[in-house]
Amino acid sequence: MNNEEGNLKGRIEAILFVAGEAVPVKELARALQTGEKEVREAIDSLKDEYDYEQRGFLLKRFGDHVQLATRPLYSGDVVRLLQPVQQQSLSQAAMETLAVVAYKQPVTRAEVEQIRGVKCDYSLQSLMLKGLIREAGRKDTIGRPILFCTTDEFLSHFGLEDLNGLPPMPQPEDAEKKEDMEELIP
Repeated sequence: MNNEEGNLKGRIEAILFVAGEAVPVKELARALQTGEKEVREAIDSLKDEYDYEQRGFLLKRFGDHVQLATRPLYSGDVVRLLQPVQQQSLSQAAMETLAVVAYKQPVTRAEVEQIRGVKCDYSLQSLMLKGLIREAGRKDTIGRPILFCTTDEFLSHFGLEDLNGLPPMPQPEDAEKKEDMEELIP
């Protein structure tokens, strides 16, 4: 490791530590007056070092954002010290709505309602207020309905680097097999 690379990694580490939240790689490069490629390489190197040394923190990626976070292995210690207020969880309706948006995005309210079979205005509004979804433009059809998609906050909330990290959707035959198995089990 050369001095310049170590210096860049230290500078990235300092910014992420102070920011406390996910920072776009583009903004890191701008602040550090260097190229995005160099920043990405330094981030990869830091991530590898933190993982190899099992440091108390790790680097998480959410889309094109990066953040320092507590390593789950040590989170119990932090919780015992800080005893944080419990985060309010998402309702079943909000989770179902969020799942439809995540897998079908960009998607309109009407399309979400068609899939869920119920109105979802409140769930969509709640998810937008929580920053988990956002407007992604308008569909080029009659009425120009709003299209919704997930945000980087969604990725962060669920610990995903990108949407490829979503679990595969269950196939209809898998659901039928599960129902058949449930009928067999007393």
